[in-house]
Order: sequence, then structure tokens, then C-alpha cells
Amino acid sequence: MKLPFKVDLKDKVVVITGAGGIICSHLARAVAECGAKVCLLDLNKDAADAYAKEIVNDGYVAKGYACNVLEKESLEACHEEILKDFGKCDILINGAGGNNPRATTDNEYAELDDATKEIKTFFDLDKSGVEFVFNLNFIGTLLPSQVFAKDMIGRKGCNILNISSMNAYTPLTKIPAYSGAKAAVTNFTQWLAVHFSHVGIRVNAIAPGFFSTKQNAKLLWNEDGTPTARTGKILAATPMGRFGELDDLVGATLFLLSNDAANFVTGVTIPIDGGFSSYSGV
Repeated sequence: MKLPFKVDLKDKVVVITGAGGIICSHLARAVAECGAKVCLLDLNKDAADAYAKEIVNDGYVAKGYACNVLEKESLEACHEEILKDFGKCDILINGAGGNNPRATTDNEYAELDDATKEIKTFFDLDKSGVEFVFNLNFIGTLLPSQVFAKDMIGRKGCNILNISSMNAYTPLTKIPAYSGAKAAVTNFTQWLAVHFSHVGIRVNAIAPGFFSTKQNAKLLWNEDGTPTARTGKILAATPMGRFGELDDLVGATLFLLSNDAANFVTGVTIPIDGGFSSYSGV
């Protein structure tokens, strides 16, 4: 990986949830190259182990852990393992999250003849699906913060980075649960930054715009690989005219994690969206 710049994270213990996914495994690699000891947490331990192995094979320090961010007992057990392996957590990246088809409508707008169509409308959204999405994104940020922030109290250079979304500012059609959950993450980032301001813990977030990943592939691409109408709308509303790339997330992440660079920065969410949030469409 070619880092845009390096920050000093030497011997910092960095815990990353959702690290078996594409985005957070990439961030894991970035902080490892800055000298951190990286703990990759994921419900899918095989995925976390695979990414950790790649990092270790390139000469850095990393280990995968099985963890369910919706179960405090699982988080606490994982915390105990990390304490034995590397010591106290210095930095927590709350990356676990995602959407689910059960919490997604088929239609962007309600129309008068919807009852005659074979579509999933707002009225058909599955309660358990909505709860799953909200819990995964919000509770899956709150619980890891409860468990790992205890290590950070009163210690210098410790901080938390949450992963929000541009959905937090302007909700997208079709995905009400995900948009609401990410709005909660952004609000929680501000709340937690204030709450921890007297004990030396900074709390910030990044808000990625549109990145093409496995999780949103069905919304963005047809089965034959051609772009959906939604993709056309997204790119037309993104002044830079493209989807984000994983490397686009690294610079802001390293800045916020660095106590040297961002020592007086807390409670902010940085958009990384190619100008999407700035464009009125005119």
C-alpha cells in the first residue's frame, strides 16, 4: 500500500471491528504500516485471519479475532484475549455495520398504484430486518466503545474512530434503517466526544460517500455487470464523477488517529464523498 503520509502509531494497539470486510481490512493495513499492532475483529474469523495473515506476511503485526459486536460477552472475551496478546487498546475503529435487504424498499417513491404491484413497499419492511440494521450500525458501535474505551481512560494518545456515512446527512431512498442508524452514529460521535473530553479520549468519525462494495452491489450493478439507474443518479450527483476508492479513506483516517496531527480535533465527522454533500443538483 502506498500511504499518502505516515503517522507515528508505533506500538499502538489498534482494535478494528468489521475488519473482515473490504473497507476495514484496508484501514487495518494502513495503520499496521504506521507501526501499530492491529487486532482485526469480525464475526467471520476466517476473513479476519486471512487479512491478518497478509499483514503479518508483509512484516507487520496483526491478529484476527472472532467477535460479535452485538454481544457484550463476546466483546469482553475478545478484549481479554487482546490484553493477553498485546496489552491495552489505544485506538478503536468501529467499522462493523451494513445494510440488509429486509430493511430496503423496492420503490424510491410511494405511488397511488403500489398495491397493484409485486414490490416491497415501506409498509412491507420487516421489523426484524430494520432492528438488525439499526443494531448492527449503532449498537455495534456503542458496545465496542463501552468495552475498549475503559482501556483508554487517562492515557495519552487514545482515541475512537467511528464509521458513519453520507446517509447521516441526507438520507437515501430505499434504505431508511441504514440512513437512520448512520445518523445515530454521527450524533453518538458528538455525544461521546463531549462525554470523554475530560479523560483524554478523542472521538471522531469519517463519513464515506459512495463506494462500490459487495454490500451495495445489487443496488449499483445489474446481474450482467451494467450500471443500474441508481448508479447513474449517484454519479450524476457526485461532482467528481466517480465512486470512491479504498485509498481515498486512508488520509482522513490517519489524520484523525494521529495525536500529533489532530490533538485538538474531537467530535467531528469528515465527509469523504467526492463533493456529493455539497452539490445541489444545479
